[in-house]
Amino acid sequence: MRHVWLACCLLVGFADFTSIVSAQPETFEGNPDSSAFIWIPRDTDDWTRHFRIGAMVGINISANFRMNGPFNVNRRSGIYDDGYVLKDSGSTRTSDWGDDNNGQYDSSSQTIKMHAVTSYSTANSGKETGAFPGFDMAYGGNLWYWKHARVGWELGFGLLPISISHKFSGVADVNQTTYTFDASNPYGQPPPNAPYNGEPDQLGYGAFRISNTYLAATNQTFADEPITGKETLDVMFYALRLGPTFYWDLGEHVSLSLGAGPAVGLVSGDYKYDETITISGSPSVHNSGKIEGTDFIYGGYVNATVLCHVTDNGDIYAGVQFMPMSDATIGGGGREGRLNLGGQVYFTVGVNWPF
Repeated sequence: MRHVWLACCLLVGFADFTSIVSAQPETFEGNPDSSAFIWIPRDTDDWTRHFRIGAMVGINISANFRMNGPFNVNRRSGIYDDGYVLKDSGSTRTSDWGDDNNGQYDSSSQTIKMHAVTSYSTANSGKETGAFPGFDMAYGGNLWYWKHARVGWELGFGLLPISISHKFSGVADVNQTTYTFDASNPYGQPPPNAPYNGEPDQLGYGAFRISNTYLAATNQTFADEPITGKETLDVMFYALRLGPTFYWDLGEHVSLSLGAGPAVGLVSGDYKYDETITISGSPSVHNSGKIEGTDFIYGGYVNATVLCHVTDNGDIYAGVQFMPMSDATIGGGGREGRLNLGGQVYFTVGVNWPF
């Protein structure tokens, strides 16, 4: 219903364009038909002094993702992709260990191997776009009038939650470290069948202890291993703008405003990742986490707004705004999410209160 009323107001305003009704108060000093700019007194009831609030939708916002770097950076010491070896009260051996499959045990050397993917590199990258709803408000004042025009200023604030995800699948070069632990015992018994999960300080029958430190660690690289996953840039975008505004009465009930000026912003949030790597002959390895970050950005804006005077103290408005700004980047350790804000466009609609 609001859109229908706005459309009717626009039609009425443009039909009356040839017979513009000046909204200038007659108490202003000077000739309103002269070519000079006339100062608007602060105590004048002029509609360019206003506060407005509304909803906005941002489009042409995209994100680029780049994926390379450490794997399981938050891994606890002693935790591996296919098991764990944790120290207990024993000085050199522990019962607090576990493995996932029987192939990890080598009966000839009486050792158990634990594996951990440490990093990967891939040529996979992605770019995603979206449209995002948000919130906009502005406060403005008046400076001068000139014939049927006004010149004022406006301070605006925008708040836009942005969540962009990228799903990917491809291949990667994977670096894996193999840790070898001594699993020998005086009785020559093999460890329990996998999967096995021991507990700290187990004693008596059924307890099996292995060395609590590894004998050796070897690195190996596997080429073109399958990798799948999802990356998400989940951030809040805060924008602040300030600049001059030009107003023009299109009719008794319809006005147009044009504004431009500098803008600054803050992007704060998380880069989230969830990925799975499969190495030939080994179980799939899952890795997930997030990287928090904040980035300061800057740029400018140009906007146009049509206002429909519904009552003396209330308008409805609709506008469009182009706000090119620098990109914001959140990432670390080879992973990166870049929010592209160089071509962002906003559509706004809401309520305006002149005072």
